[in-house]
Amino acid sequence: MTFAEIMTKLEELGTEQTKRTFIRHGAKEPLFGVKVGDLKKLVKPVAKDQDLALALFDSGNSDAMYLAGLAVNPQMMTKPQLEHWVKQANWYMLAEYTVAGVAAESPYALELAREWMRSAEEMVAACGWSTYANYISITPDEQLDMEEIRSLLRQIEATIHKEQNRVRYIMNTFVIITGSYVTPLYKEAFGVAESIGKVHVDVGRTACKVPSAAEYIRKVEERGKLGVKKKTCIC
Repeated sequence: MTFAEIMTKLEELGTEQTKRTFIRHGAKEPLFGVKVGDLKKLVKPVAKDQDLALALFDSGNSDAMYLAGLAVNPQMMTKPQLEHWVKQANWYMLAEYTVAGVAAESPYALELAREWMRSAEEMVAACGWSTYANYISITPDEQLDMEEIRSLLRQIEATIHKEQNRVRYIMNTFVIITGSYVTPLYKEAFGVAESIGKVHVDVGRTACKVPSAAEYIRKVEERGKLGVKKKTCIC
């Protein structure tokens, strides 16, 4: 399929109801309002063409940008391309899911995560924390820098309640992912989760809630899923 054909299909799949929902969550125009499940129906034709995926992201249309993240080959992404993507991610789904997922599976995962986490820009910093968290979820424990992750847990414990809104949310997620996916750090992450307690995040005019990190990790343990890595973090 061509770029024009994909954009036409996205317009057909979009609904005003979904568009309004995304806008309540922070999405910016332009967008058609396509559900993620419907976007996934277009992944196969886009995935065959890396240039098409890149063009879709550069369209500035939120639906097309999300589709690009689902279809692009992370291993073929260059560092400048990923740096361009993070600058274009203008709301949390693009920053924390699309760009973070692709970056986490790219050859530049840790390099960019470390850089972005230090950014003063909220979406970039949130993307950085999400990139590192996603990287943890798919990487064998023996390949992880345990001391660095311990240091990040201590940083979260000390600063989370003072951070920017979406950074607070993703820091909480980082604790959850560390406790759930990194068996050697389970106890430390759970301790941090108990220490930080309830994390307050402004989720706008939505019904979203911030999960309790301690409760979430405990449920993963009860299901016997501690340390079970994901095959992919792109979703």
